Amino acid sequence: MSHTNFNMRLDNDLRQKAYPVLEQYGLTPSQAVRMFFNQIAQTGKVPLSFDWGQSHTLSSNGEKLLRESIQAFENGETERFDSLDELNQAMAEIARG
Repeated sequence: MSHTNFNMRLDNDLRQKAYPVLEQYGLTPSQAVRMFFNQIAQTGKVPLSFDWGQSHTLSSNGEKLLRESIQAFENGETERFDSLDELNQAMAEIARG
C-alpha cells in the first residue's frame, strides 16, 4: 500500500480547542483525520451533522418532565442502584408498567 503526505493549515484557536478533546479520547490529530477519512470511504458519506446551528428546543411536555426530574433530584427523591444489571432490571419493570 502506498502512502501520501497530507498537510493542512489550522487556525491556532481551533487547534488549542480541538487537540485537548482528541487527547481525552487518546487520539493524535493524525489518527483522528485518518478515522474521519476511513469513515467517509466506508460509508460514502461525511460523518458530520450540518444542523448544529439549528435551535433545538424541548416540547412543553419534555420541559415539564425535565423540571420535575431536576426538582426530584434536588429533593433527594432519587433511587440508587448497586449495579448496571439492577438499573436495567428497574428500567424493564418501569417499561412493563
